[in-house]
Amino acid sequence: MLRVAGKLYPAPRRPVAPARSLLLIRPDHLGDLLFLTPALHSLRAALPEARITVLTGPWGLAAIRDNPDLNGAQTCPFPGFDRKPRANLLAPYPLLFEQARALRGCGHDTAVILRFDHWWGAWLAAAAGIPRRIGYDRPETRPFLTEVLPYHVERHEVEQNSSLLAPLAGPEATWELGPTRFVVTEADQTWADGWLRSRSLKAGAPLVAIHPGAGAAVKQWPTAAWAQVADALAENHDAQILLTGASAERTLTRTIASTIVHPVFDAAGETTLGQLAALQERCALVIGSDSGPLHLAVAVGVPTIHLYGPVAPAKFGPWGDPARHLVLATSWLCAPCNRLDWTPDVLGQHRCMADIAPEQVLGSAKRLLQGRRSP
Repeated sequence: MLRVAGKLYPAPRRPVAPARSLLLIRPDHLGDLLFLTPALHSLRAALPEARITVLTGPWGLAAIRDNPDLNGAQTCPFPGFDRKPRANLLAPYPLLFEQARALRGCGHDTAVILRFDHWWGAWLAAAAGIPRRIGYDRPETRPFLTEVLPYHVERHEVEQNSSLLAPLAGPEATWELGPTRFVVTEADQTWADGWLRSRSLKAGAPLVAIHPGAGAAVKQWPTAAWAQVADALAENHDAQILLTGASAERTLTRTIASTIVHPVFDAAGETTLGQLAALQERCALVIGSDSGPLHLAVAVGVPTIHLYGPVAPAKFGPWGDPARHLVLATSWLCAPCNRLDWTPDVLGQHRCMADIAPEQVLGSAKRLLQGRRSP
C-alpha cells in the first residue's frame, strides 16, 4: 500500500535549490528531541540564513520551544506517539491529509524525516508538496522520499540525526557534534530558587535528585532499591534528596518517600519541564532509570547516573562526558532487547532492571560526589 501511495508523489524533475526553509519532522518525546539538538546547532551554524522549523507532537514542544537554533516549532498530534489507545485503524489517514493541507502554505522546500520508520511523517511531507524529502533508506519510508541515506542500527541516535542533517550543510561547512542543549529561562530559574528556598535546605549539603519513573514498567527499578539508595546517600554524603516526576508518578514518589528514613523533598507533579530543568541545575547529581528527564539533566550540565535494562545504552545512552554521566546496565544476557511492551502477565519474567544492585549505584554516586564544589 505504501509503495502504491508513494507513486502519487514523484520526485521533482529539476534539481532542488539549496535548502532555505527546512521542516524537521520528529514525532517522538523528550529524549529523542534532545538528541536532535547537537546536529541542529551545527546545522544552524552552517545555514545561518535558513528558516528551520521542527514539527513535533504537543508532548514534545516544551523540549525545543526556546531553542535559539530554531526559527519556530509546530505541533502535530502524530498517531501512535500520544501514548493513548488507537481509536480506529482509519483515523491516521484523514489526519494526515488535514495536516498536509495546513503545511502546504508554509513554503518549506526541504523536509527531513528524523525517525527511521516514520512512514506517516514521510507521507505527510509528500502530501504537503514539499519538493525535497530526506530520510532513511527503509522500505516503509522510501516510497515518499526524494533522497535516502542508510540507517546504521548500532549508531547513537545523536549520530543518526547528524547523518541526515550534515549533508544539508554542504561540503565546505565545519560540522561538529557538541552537547545536547536545553534552554532554562530566567522565569524557571526564579521559580526553582523560590521552591527550594521555601523548603529550607541545609547550606552546603549536596542536593541529589532521584527520578524514579521510567515511562515503561519494564524499565522500572524497584522502589525499595530507590529508598535504600536515598537513605545511604543522606547518611554517607549528607545529601538532601529531591524526588522528581510527572503528575502520574506521584504515587510512585510518595511510596518511596514514605519508606525513606531521612528527610526528602518531593516535587513530582509540581513542575513544568523548564522548572524541572531549573531544579536539576541546582543539584550535585541526578540519578534515574533510562528516561527523558535524565537526558534533560545531561543537557543542563549536571552529573548523572543512568540505569539501563532492556534499552541499548550505546544507542540511547547519555550524550556527554562519560566521566560525568555514568551508565549502569543489567548483566542479563538477553539485554538489550529494546522491547518495552511486555504485558502484565509476563512482566515478572523480564525483571532485568532488578539485576542492578543498589551498591553499584552508591559506588557511582560516591565517585561523582567526591571533589564536588559546595553550592
